[in-house]
Amino acid sequence: MRASTPDEVVRLLEEQGEAARLLMGGTDLLVRMRDGFIRPKVVVDVKHLPGMREVVYDERAGLTVGAAVTMNELARHPDVLAHYPLLAEAAGSVASYQLRNRATLGGNLCNGSPAADTAPATLVLGGRMVLFGPGGEREVEAGDFFLGPGKTAMRPGELMTAIRFPVPPAGAAGRYLKLGRNKMGDLSIVGVAVFGFPDEAAPSGYRFRIGLASVAPVPLRPFAAEEVLATDPPGEETFALAAQKAMEAASPIDDVRASAAYRKAMVRALTLRGLREVWEALERGL
Repeated sequence: MRASTPDEVVRLLEEQGEAARLLMGGTDLLVRMRDGFIRPKVVVDVKHLPGMREVVYDERAGLTVGAAVTMNELARHPDVLAHYPLLAEAAGSVASYQLRNRATLGGNLCNGSPAADTAPATLVLGGRMVLFGPGGEREVEAGDFFLGPGKTAMRPGELMTAIRFPVPPAGAAGRYLKLGRNKMGDLSIVGVAVFGFPDEAAPSGYRFRIGLASVAPVPLRPFAAEEVLATDPPGEETFALAAQKAMEAASPIDDVRASAAYRKAMVRALTLRGLREVWEALERGL
């Protein structure tokens, strides 16, 4: 069924409880239903709620992305490309082109998957999840949103309506690097987002943020690596030490896609590559 207001969705969720599921893009929900993992009595289509398909940029307030905006819409949006190219790059790496026409930013984050490609970018860009439920609207920082595999800070009866991003610092640059088994839309074996910007308050003169996917129970930021980058002068030695710290923060598992040891090694390699590339971009902007 199609809901027309957030309040209607909340009412349905309260009435139906676990028997209800929310539909945005359906790329995960419909597959789980087909394979018999879940059998909801009610599927509530929320993608047509007001604001759910909108992307709004304000030079003072930042970016608001409706939860039902698709990955292709996000990756091609002129304001996202101009001001949040890291987010556009991450969205463009999700699955295949066909699936990106359906997959949504909200769905990618709400699933709570450690391998969500948009999660590292959302973490380093300071994203906040906008949730609406029985108690009204609230916001949750991306760093507090992911609680475990398939688990998030969403409470019973809540839905995600948008994701908000602050205005990026002046002179910022970023990259998202994804390692998969192929280039045709495979889940990430390792995903690394690197975001850097000048900061006179940092001893090094710069701040770098790093986001990791598919290498721990939740997407995470390796803060020890970021501290090295804020303290020591930018350069190969500093980047190598930070990449080592990022690897040490990872706690991956062995699975059919890769071993834990390989994933840890790739965290170091991709973090080092990302830092080099972001630093080159920052130098060009000086």
